[in-house]
Amino acid sequence: MGAAPGHTTSATLSAPTFLPIPKQEPQELKPTTEPYQVGRASWYGGFFQGRATASGEDYDMYDFTAAHRELPLGTFVKVTNLKNLKSVIVRINDRGPVTPGRIIDLSYSAARSLDMHQKGLQKVRIDVVERQDAELAMAKQPVSQR
Repeated sequence: MGAAPGHTTSATLSAPTFLPIPKQEPQELKPTTEPYQVGRASWYGGFFQGRATASGEDYDMYDFTAAHRELPLGTFVKVTNLKNLKSVIVRINDRGPVTPGRIIDLSYSAARSLDMHQKGLQKVRIDVVERQDAELAMAKQPVSQR
């Protein structure tokens, strides 16, 4: 009942063979291709110019910075405008946005680089970027975009 046909005795079974597992070097985890977050972005500018941010520094609408509710202050993120695929790297230095349905508030310069400063709102993708990669990418940006 439910058994394989034929006779099998313990005398015909052999002991299992264990092969040695080759030693492997630890591998570095590859970054995921999944975005950290996708949603609506907005920007803030002149009204907040010079006011203190959550990080304690003064807000400068011409710096490449942003406000996010959860990411640690000092985190670098790549923000991609999903309409035109332009992207920019910004540093999180403030908390926000306070308006429901938005995931990030960008500085004026960041929004301008993404061509979203006139519309005000845009669907974006946010990817966390390692500090050294962010600094290298920001150093390569044209001065007009810094």
